[in-house]
Amino acid sequence: LNDATLSSCVSLEPCACPEECVFTALSHADVTFRKMEGYLRTRQLCDVTLVAGDRRIPAHRLVLSSVSDYFAAMFTSDVREAKQDEVKMEGVDPDALWVLVQYAYTGRLELREDTIESLLSASCLLQLSSVVQACCSFLMKQLHPSNCLGIRSYADAQGCNDLQRAAHAYTMEHFLEVVGGQEFLLLPVEEMERLLTSDDINVPDEETVVTALLTWVRHDEAARQPHLPSLLAHVRLPLLQPQFLADLESNPLLRDSVECQRLLMEGMKYHLLPQRRPLLQSPRTRPRKATVGALFAVGGMDATKGATSIEQYCLRRDTWRQVATMSGRRLQFGVAVLDGRLYVVGGRDGLKTLNTVECYNPHSKTWSVMPPMSTHRHGLGVAVLEGPMYAVGGHDGWSYLSTVERWDPQARQWSFIASMATPRSTVGVAVLNGK
Repeated sequence: LNDATLSSCVSLEPCACPEECVFTALSHADVTFRKMEGYLRTRQLCDVTLVAGDRRIPAHRLVLSSVSDYFAAMFTSDVREAKQDEVKMEGVDPDALWVLVQYAYTGRLELREDTIESLLSASCLLQLSSVVQACCSFLMKQLHPSNCLGIRSYADAQGCNDLQRAAHAYTMEHFLEVVGGQEFLLLPVEEMERLLTSDDINVPDEETVVTALLTWVRHDEAARQPHLPSLLAHVRLPLLQPQFLADLESNPLLRDSVECQRLLMEGMKYHLLPQRRPLLQSPRTRPRKATVGALFAVGGMDATKGATSIEQYCLRRDTWRQVATMSGRRLQFGVAVLDGRLYVVGGRDGLKTLNTVECYNPHSKTWSVMPPMSTHRHGLGVAVLEGPMYAVGGHDGWSYLSTVERWDPQARQWSFIASMATPRSTVGVAVLNGK
């Protein structure tokens, strides 16, 4: 060996005196395990045989115990298997067991879709935590609307909490695609109830949830219809559109059930008696997180100057993210939502008061420049009332304002309406009971 090769194989630690030195063979573990793997291949010095199904796998107790807590407990405890030459492995896939025995000697493992579940089951039993983690990571990458429910159920049965949470989150996120798959139609009642009770389902409206439930019931109507009243109780029926509720009343799956009709009537009352809604609150009147829309934080002051960024808060994920940037700096401007678009109105840029209006479309992620107000305003209040948008009061750079302008989205123009009795700036504006 030359000096370079020797230095990569050994290590000499500094010595206290010339007569003493500590030698370390850096590749000792690799060389030793390769030697033991050779003994496994040639079936030499084996002291135990694992029996799974029709397969007999010779191995070395010391190697198995060094990587598996299961085997360590078996071979070092005062149990029958500790002294047996053959150990029966009940409920373990023979091929998976052989792969894991080889892993004990080599530290290498091939993960494949067609064997991953049997491998994960066996590694959970043998308490091979590193293999369990590798298998779970592999399955997380394979998550798809067509398999996420099955993976979630499987992970739950194996006690793989991280995988179960990942599969559940994926199911919630891709619910619209999941309900179109075969796994959804085959869900047991308990799992369907678990889905319906979740606030995290990513759906545009509650109608989507009802449609999915009825589709599931029709797949095995005789067995599932008796469970429909208890499952329907988890649907937010008061949040359905009145016409949709009326159609459900005559649905063949629901019309003959007294309990289903009672739940539908509860939903109808929520629409027919709006003044009594505070008394009608229940878990069924609480919107799911995905249906409440998004919260936007627009501009404002940062550490040095006015911010131009717009951030969006997702209630379901409990996260903020930047989604857009205004064309320029604005302070003391007004913001309102009209027809699903975000309007940024007036304000000042640090030098002058503005009358300009920008409109942001969160779906196309594009900005539009709208017709300006007739009056430059900062510190104004903005609100939407039954269609039109109102810009109230503010300051024009010289004086406080009592004037009010109305934006007509159909005519796409601003017009003055009656002024307030008192000029106001940094004004708060709200809509209540149509006023």
